[in-house]
Amino acid sequence: MIDMDGFSENIRQVLAVLPDKPGVYLMRDAAGKVIYVGKAVVLKNRVRSYFRKLSSHSPKVAAMTAKVADIETIVTTNEVEALILECNLIKKYRPRYNISLKDDKTYPLLKVTVMEEFPRVFATRRHLRDGAKYYGPYADAGAMHAALSFLRGMFPLRTCRKMNARPCLNYHIKKCLAPCAGLVSRKEYGNMIKSVCMVLDGRTRDLERDLKKSMKEASESYAFEEAARLRDQLKAITKLNEEQKAVTDGGDMDVIGFARAASGICLELFFVRKGKLIDRDKFFFADGGETEEEIVTAFVKQYYGDAAFIAREIAVHALPQEEELPAIKNWLSERAGRKVDIISPSRGVKKDLIKMANDNAAKLLEERFRKGQLDIKNNLDAAEELQKALGFGEPLSRMDCFDISHTQGAETVASMVVFRDGSMSKKDYRRYKIISAEGKPDDFKSMQEVVYRRYRKYEDLPSLIVIDGGKGQLSSALEVIRGLGIDVPVIGLAKREEEIFKEGQKKSILLDRDSAALHLIQRIRDEAHRFAITYHRKLRGKRNLVSVLDHVEGIGPKRCEALRKVYKTLDEMKAATAEELAAVEGMNSGAAEKLYNFFRLDLPEKKEMVK
Repeated sequence: MIDMDGFSENIRQVLAVLPDKPGVYLMRDAAGKVIYVGKAVVLKNRVRSYFRKLSSHSPKVAAMTAKVADIETIVTTNEVEALILECNLIKKYRPRYNISLKDDKTYPLLKVTVMEEFPRVFATRRHLRDGAKYYGPYADAGAMHAALSFLRGMFPLRTCRKMNARPCLNYHIKKCLAPCAGLVSRKEYGNMIKSVCMVLDGRTRDLERDLKKSMKEASESYAFEEAARLRDQLKAITKLNEEQKAVTDGGDMDVIGFARAASGICLELFFVRKGKLIDRDKFFFADGGETEEEIVTAFVKQYYGDAAFIAREIAVHALPQEEELPAIKNWLSERAGRKVDIISPSRGVKKDLIKMANDNAAKLLEERFRKGQLDIKNNLDAAEELQKALGFGEPLSRMDCFDISHTQGAETVASMVVFRDGSMSKKDYRRYKIISAEGKPDDFKSMQEVVYRRYRKYEDLPSLIVIDGGKGQLSSALEVIRGLGIDVPVIGLAKREEEIFKEGQKKSILLDRDSAALHLIQRIRDEAHRFAITYHRKLRGKRNLVSVLDHVEGIGPKRCEALRKVYKTLDEMKAATAEELAAVEGMNSGAAEKLYNFFRLDLPEKKEMVK
């Protein structure tokens, strides 16, 4: 029985639809940050186990589980794929509850002492230039030790630092070949180390072939004990390779999965590097009725236009449009500096990888739809809870929130964001350049200006107006709003103590810290602040650009405006060549040369200007 007391409806929904397959799960906190990555033979059983008998968990697991706000799963074919993917996701996200190490210098590695006569394989945290082979680093020490145990179970490796004159216990329990006592030749032991390195390199298919050949030769030479040992190794390697579709022939490949549902379209991009599935990314699109080929074509062109690395092969279910395919291939090859092929395999491992990507894309769409429906319900519930907490009789179907942003009175702007039924309505957002208080900081006058400009001729009035600020800002806004004859509830939200001020009440309202109502009002206020400060920074950047250009000989108002249309920031303009600057409308080579040289002057006053 799952103990779901204290857990959100979102967690309940996630647990209800967990797949009965192997894979990887990512636990996220309320901010969306990955706090734990794990693997499972059966995702449904493993993930659900975190929410059974919570009192039996260790303090660490209990603390982690209490912070889980959402769970994401990635389905794989078998546990080996899940382990490989888990390790790479841990390296990427560095989750708090997986590791506490801060940088790669302290991560554990696997060391193969190939410089020794009879090499050893062990874990270390020191990477020395001693001729040894190192594998890793491993962000998850547990995964690294699991790999080491697997290797020692498969190969009877020497573990002692100093070789004695007689065999130790490991030899008698068949865990070592006793090179110390001369019971194995250097060549035979070296072949075993070669096999170990092939496993760590991911070349298990090659190793399987070599073991079959060696086992046959040993059997034909009547070395039955050696043949039996090789047979056991071959079984272990065969098990490792069993249905391992996330491991190809060792090349680099991107796999694009496609899924379409009523909620939209999802492309799942798997990254295969050196034969191993190391990560994935996902992209959602609105369904405009385009064919799969059209969507893949547009995606390949847009995504790989900015990609830092392009794999040698891009595997897709449906090839890009036939008329564009040759040009796209040539373009990708030119960008990569080598041949890049786009394939649609009909059988084999690559076909299975595409199926796995398609299945994950379909699962993501299902989860997205479920979360969207759940978000709508949660937002409606939060709006209803806020309505009751504030004592309003009408539902808060629409809330407008205002915020002011400036730098010591300069570039004063205001924002208005709109939430409908507890959800953001970005098409209704508005931003304003404040005129009345420009040049001097006056939030009260700025707030009066923006609410006046908004509501003086506006008929679609909200259910609630939220003013970001305390009693002063609220009183200033109310003076204008009531003066316009608008009878809509207005509240002020003071950030310091999250106090809510209502009209005509001296005492503020403090909502429960864990209430959905408080979280909703905080989201509204934070969104208004984000929208305002983004606009303010944009205007401030333009002002700084103009200010700097005023100091360059030959750059007047017209040229300044032309430059500003082409280069949005100082950094973009500084990076341009003299020829590119001269190509701007109204510029000439002389003015471009002066501007180019100005950015490269090493004067303290100029450095202060272009900050």
